[in-house]
Amino acid sequence: MYTGGVQLGAYALERWAHAERERLLRDCSTNVDNLAAGRWETLLSSALVVEEPMPLPYALLLVAVLGYAEYAYGAWWTAAVFLFGHATATLLVYGVLRRTTDPQTRRALDVGTSYGFNAVLGALTSALPRGAVRTAARAGLLALAAAPLLKRGRTFTDAGHLAALGIGVAVSVAVDCLSGTERHKMA
Repeated sequence: MYTGGVQLGAYALERWAHAERERLLRDCSTNVDNLAAGRWETLLSSALVVEEPMPLPYALLLVAVLGYAEYAYGAWWTAAVFLFGHATATLLVYGVLRRTTDPQTRRALDVGTSYGFNAVLGALTSALPRGAVRTAARAGLLALAAAPLLKRGRTFTDAGHLAALGIGVAVSVAVDCLSGTERHKMA
């Protein structure tokens, strides 16, 4: 439902006048200027809108990852990891960028589903078989997310994607620890 709602919202926004559409996106953005002004509600609103409709492969992947997370851990867990990863990665990026004087960076549009998606994807590694498979998946995902940071033309969102994935992997490790503790108590 989340992916469908975001996608329908994006199609509806395409029909708005350019100035109104731009204003709404800027109001929902977690850019430096908004957060520095105390507009903390953008930590939620930015996850509910996208600049343009999502490409079908990405939308389907988002549905698959969120759907499997809901199946494996429940809707509340999935929503909590998504929002925690989205907000925490956003705040980490803000912490790095808050002293920038570049007006383009300070006012950049920063909305979308990708930080939450990356957090849930990282957290889902706890659903993989324990041992080498789980460790390789975590390392591989983190390496894939780090690769754009090594290229020219990188953006702060590339760092945010890596941060969100790292947060998700940390959640996964915590799930492993908690499930290991529960197994130990039952033994």
